[in-house]
Amino acid sequence: MSPQQKIVFRAIFFVYVTAVLFLCFGRFENAPSVEWSLFGIPTDKLVHFCMFFPFPILAFLAFDKYTETLKSSLLFTLATLGVGILLAIGTEWGQAHLTDYRSGDPWDLTADVVALFISSAIIFVWDISKQKKA
Repeated sequence: MSPQQKIVFRAIFFVYVTAVLFLCFGRFENAPSVEWSLFGIPTDKLVHFCMFFPFPILAFLAFDKYTETLKSSLLFTLATLGVGILLAIGTEWGQAHLTDYRSGDPWDLTADVVALFISSAIIFVWDISKQKKA
């Protein structure tokens, strides 16, 4: 990946994290109403899943050092997963303790973490397959 591509992916990652923080802490009283569930899953949990699913993918594109070994891939994946989980915990804690218009929900955190685990697993497999092709 060229240095220019790295800069672009890092900018996209920064914009993404900023958007997640805006969505987690913004006031949306006048937002249109949506269906409360989809296939029995509450819509807000699906939104949380969708918000956090891109995190490992964008982090990989922004900060991957082209890991060359299984160990380095695993460490990168675990570090990315850990940072993503800390972001998820931080947003839920912040909603519960720093705002009077939002509440922290452990099920939102669960949706965030499930998305992070699935996306991290995809990235790990992607990185390993990239190594095998090289």
